Amino acid sequence: MSRRIIPLADISAIPDFSGVASAPSGTLTDTLARPLRDLRISVTDRCNFRCVYCMPREVFDKHYQFLPHAALLSFEEIERLARVFVEHGVEKIRLTGGEPLLRKNIEYLIERLALLRTPEGRPLDLTLTTNGSLLARKARSLKDAGLSRVTVSLDALDDALFRRMNDADFAVGDVLDGIEAAQAVGLAPLKVNMVVKRGTNDQEIVPMARHFKGSGATLRFIEYMDVGASNGWNMSEVLPSAQVVERIDVHFPLEPLEAHSAAETAQRWGYRDGSGEIGVISSVTRAFCGSCTRARLSTEGKLYLCLFAISGHDLRGLIRGGASDEDVATAISRIWEARGDRYSQLRGSASAQARDDAPRVEMSYIGG
Repeated sequence: MSRRIIPLADISAIPDFSGVASAPSGTLTDTLARPLRDLRISVTDRCNFRCVYCMPREVFDKHYQFLPHAALLSFEEIERLARVFVEHGVEKIRLTGGEPLLRKNIEYLIERLALLRTPEGRPLDLTLTTNGSLLARKARSLKDAGLSRVTVSLDALDDALFRRMNDADFAVGDVLDGIEAAQAVGLAPLKVNMVVKRGTNDQEIVPMARHFKGSGATLRFIEYMDVGASNGWNMSEVLPSAQVVERIDVHFPLEPLEAHSAAETAQRWGYRDGSGEIGVISSVTRAFCGSCTRARLSTEGKLYLCLFAISGHDLRGLIRGGASDEDVATAISRIWEARGDRYSQLRGSASAQARDDAPRVEMSYIGG
């Protein structure tokens, strides 16, 4: 049987750290004056779901070749790199996948990362994004290990639709049980992310809002994005966030809320009766590149500067090649200082279309 291969850009080059060393100052900025504050770390490229917008089964089938264990960053390597990123100004680390709870002994990594402190002595905002299928059995151990909170992906409440979308016959009840367990142990404030695909699950917008209204969880609606090359993205399937807000407002009146920070990706809307809030992430119709402070570390140690990146930087090769922490810090500094990524702002422009001809990294490879 032939296997469809998702091409990744040539990302084998090891970053340069020659010349004058760049000691971390905590004030690192890129070419657009954006600081480095958030690091997303993919701990596995495997997932037990086959969501149509992320890991469609026709691509990620039983013949798909996932990374061998030796190619993955070890927990010790992740901790080492994370420490350098924190010295450069990172305040928040989010563990992603694939499905991060599939990584064996993930609690040990969380314990190590929870010990890190910013230059000012503050603990990190240590979070994890999960599909929720294993959360009910893992919530207590994750909390005990030092995890701050979780974000759960959930695209429908209707069980038949949810099973079709995850394409792995997982019941929605399992995810809801995981959410309940996470809230019970204090992994809060908990967020629930719903990717909205017009014509597929947009009828679930109001039922989802009704279910989580007053629950203590913040429901966030994400526009279906053109990440990677495997999900068959089409603009006609994007439901603008403004229409999501309109649909909910008819049933549950909303009012805009102030952002928690300039780098926040979601626009906040509060229920007028005071029973909570929702968020909308409009990466297609309302780009927020100008305030993006996020870097992404892939499962095998490639550093990506944008979710829509076509190339990365091999930090694994750097550290396995004997580089010192000072060398790593210098390399990261030079990479970030040269960053000018703003794909979503340029989407549709000639420069963005030229980039679209090159293979982009898959969401399942670096996390959402």
